Amino acid sequence: MIRYALRRMAGALPTLLILAALTFFLLRFAPGGPFDSERAFPPEVQAAIDAKYGLDQPLPIQFGRWLWDLLHSNLGESLQYTGRPVTEILAEAVPASLQLGILALLLSVAIGLPLGAIAAWKRNTWLDFSAVFITVAGVSLPSYLVASFLIMVFSLQLGWLPPALWEDWTSMILPVVTLSTRPLALIARITRSSTLEALASDYVRTAYSKGLSSLSVVFRHALRNSLIPVLTLLGPITAGLLTGSFLVEVVFQIPGLGRHFVNAVLNRDYPLVMGITLLYGVVLIAANLAVDLAYGWVDPRIRVDSQEHA
Repeated sequence: MIRYALRRMAGALPTLLILAALTFFLLRFAPGGPFDSERAFPPEVQAAIDAKYGLDQPLPIQFGRWLWDLLHSNLGESLQYTGRPVTEILAEAVPASLQLGILALLLSVAIGLPLGAIAAWKRNTWLDFSAVFITVAGVSLPSYLVASFLIMVFSLQLGWLPPALWEDWTSMILPVVTLSTRPLALIARITRSSTLEALASDYVRTAYSKGLSSLSVVFRHALRNSLIPVLTLLGPITAGLLTGSFLVEVVFQIPGLGRHFVNAVLNRDYPLVMGITLLYGVVLIAANLAVDLAYGWVDPRIRVDSQEHA
């Protein structure tokens, strides 16, 4: 298993390199620049600025210098926040995004798994129909609409919760619920489908024939064997949640990666966009690796097969 993980991490390096190259060159080819304004600088001033930040060099040379600095753990300085290293900005923004993402992930799994299992267990009943309605609504409604509804009801009308910021547990409720709505619905929908398939298998009928209760059969046998599709979905969901939702962080004014990324793109802050994109790529690869390793815990046959091919 360790050798498998090391091979996966080594194979991820070309992926990160391609991601960095695409982001770098697409940013440079996009219209506008980091120092564009309504009133253009004199040519000599613009040339001095470009020379200071290395923007006057050919693009391959700029990318090579960025890679060299990256090998020395240097992501450069932000062009928007003058004089501030990108690593410093990331260090300040990551904790809020991690808190938001972890809480949203826990809420999504804690509600999505049992909701999907109960819907499969009580198929074609009001519980099933209610769960299906919740999943369809959760997948269909955009985050900005969910956020607006929650703010309007719980902040403006009832006055129970603050409408923005990230200060104490009360200010965390609305953004966490907003961010978890879609992944919760996806997890519930996949869990329902895979549990229905498991309930029609032979080992479930054998469990029923042994006199086990339906509750025990569903949650101790069928649900565990239904987790493979859910784990596959959890990889990208975890990466997206842990790096923060751009829209949710902007709406609720959370000082996380999402808000910095949006501002960096709008202001053409090349080093900051590159740093956040690279971090997102690392988190995505790590989440998918964790999911692959979790397969062996859910289904021992997968662990045996991976050892045989190691």
